[in-house]
Amino acid sequence: MRATFAGYSGLIMETFTPTARTQVRRLPKRGVYDKREVYAILDEGFVCHVGFALDGQPYVIPTGYARLADEILIHGSAASRMLHALGDGVDVCVTVTLIDGLVFSRSAFHHSMNYRSVVMLGRARVLADPAEKMIALRRFTNHILPGRFEEVRPPSDAELKSTTVLALPLEEVSAKIRTGPPVEDEGDIERPVWAGVVPLHTRLGTPEPMDDLVPGVAELERSRFTRF
Repeated sequence: MRATFAGYSGLIMETFTPTARTQVRRLPKRGVYDKREVYAILDEGFVCHVGFALDGQPYVIPTGYARLADEILIHGSAASRMLHALGDGVDVCVTVTLIDGLVFSRSAFHHSMNYRSVVMLGRARVLADPAEKMIALRRFTNHILPGRFEEVRPPSDAELKSTTVLALPLEEVSAKIRTGPPVEDEGDIERPVWAGVVPLHTRLGTPEPMDDLVPGVAELERSRFTRF
């Protein structure tokens, strides 16, 4: 059972039920199905990859996304071939990956990365209701910077019509997470080479304002970027 996001007030289930398509089989101990952990990964990321097949040709398209309640939202031009295909109900696979560190072993075989990834399967629906579409576009904007939509010009009717928004229900979902140091074979421990983890972090740079800002406009506060 799933609530539409326009009236969503909370999670209905605390975990995703693994299916034949989402059960993590390779290193199953890294599989995660807890909704809080999965949604935390999705809420931290900015870019997803959308995989689908059209006329026998597979495609994987990177694009921005946002999560609203228990659906993932993607959007783009109404002329987009990808959005047309997904809107027609083709099966889709959407993935999000965050890289947290480079893992260096004393053997080439055990080099790895620390990561958090989510795989989502299903069929997307088109948001045809203008009010629901506006809610989604607000979420896209505020996913990047909280409160941003409320301080800029909202989409015009023409812009709304030229934009397609799709929502993928988060029903068949799994995450996979690797943390910690490298795996080392006992015979490699004495090898005189550095081993360990090099953490990777996404950091904000210094905001670069437009030259034509209206006098008196306040600087963009870095503290508003709550994910950094």
